[in-house]
Amino acid sequence: MRSVFPAEDAADHLEYRHDGEVVLGLGAAHFMDGIAVSLPVARPWQTDQVTLERAELVEDDEGTLEMRHDTVDVRHLSAEPHLDGHLEWIRKARRESVTTGLRIWDSRADLYPHLTFLPRVEGQLAGLNPHWVVPVRRALERLEEAVAAWDPTAMAEPEWRSKVSPEGETRKRVCRFTDLDGDTRTFDLHARFTPGAGRIHFRLVPEERAIRLAHIGGKIRPEV
Repeated sequence: MRSVFPAEDAADHLEYRHDGEVVLGLGAAHFMDGIAVSLPVARPWQTDQVTLERAELVEDDEGTLEMRHDTVDVRHLSAEPHLDGHLEWIRKARRESVTTGLRIWDSRADLYPHLTFLPRVEGQLAGLNPHWVVPVRRALERLEEAVAAWDPTAMAEPEWRSKVSPEGETRKRVCRFTDLDGDTRTFDLHARFTPGAGRIHFRLVPEERAIRLAHIGGKIRPEV
């Protein structure tokens, strides 16, 4: 656990204690902005957050070294219910680790459990313009949030968190793709992303409380 600190002599510059005892693991979790995991063998570990005393050697504006003392909170879990308080942090960490279109594809089941994708989308994401990675990721996040809150028995479609609209009748013919079961269906609902005329085309799958994506890229052009 010492290896996560920036220098071999880190113990002389930074120390974490809990109830007076030096705690390397908890300290390392806080230093790395991570999460600590404990066995629930005592009451102090039966919580989703642990408070530590931190002592840190710092240099002031005049170049004088002094030991500064404060308290910090470290994310913690020792039982499944503790996860609830950390889910948003976990999701954010996962999202921010996705920096390419191919990583979006590889992480889709974890990041977007209510979105399913046609196989053709893999190639589109693999060749995604780097400037579009974050906008696409954010657009997919908003779609996921909307579908996760959707009750198909009560609403015909989700309450979208971004602009979603169908194509006009004259353009629906360019939005037909072979679905997962081999049938051809219309995927004319679409969300937008910028810069440029970015489009995410999909159709509702109410029986699965999901949407199925068929296209991620520029505006679909008719085949010549």
